Order: sequence, then C-alpha cells, then structure tokens
Amino acid sequence: MPKMKSNRAAKKRFRLTGTGRIRRYKAYASHILTKKSTKRKRNLRQADIIASADQDRVKKMISA
Repeated sequence: MPKMKSNRAAKKRFRLTGTGRIRRYKAYASHILTKKSTKRKRNLRQADIIASADQDRVKKMISA
C-alpha cells in the first residue's frame, strides 16, 4: 500500500504548536480593508487556536 499524503493546502495553513495544539491565522484580513476598523484589523493579525472539534481532522490532514 502506498504512503498516505498530507493535505498540502492544510499544511500551509496550520502549524502544530509545542504543546500539540494547532495554530491558524484569521480570515478577512487580506483585502477590502478600508471599511474595517483599525481595531478589527489589528485583532485579525493575531493567530488563534483551532476549535477542539476540528483538532483530530486537521491533525490527520497535516501529519500524514
């Protein structure tokens, strides 16, 4: 049986932290920024941890 392939799109979007959680970057920060407040844009810069419901699924995609 051939090796499993990791999902390349997911591999570029998610990173595993030192404690084993998965870090993601927030959406809506790339264009049409004029109508968004400075506070909103600043908060979009911070990375976030994915929901626990998605953890197993994403882990499987990035570490095949």
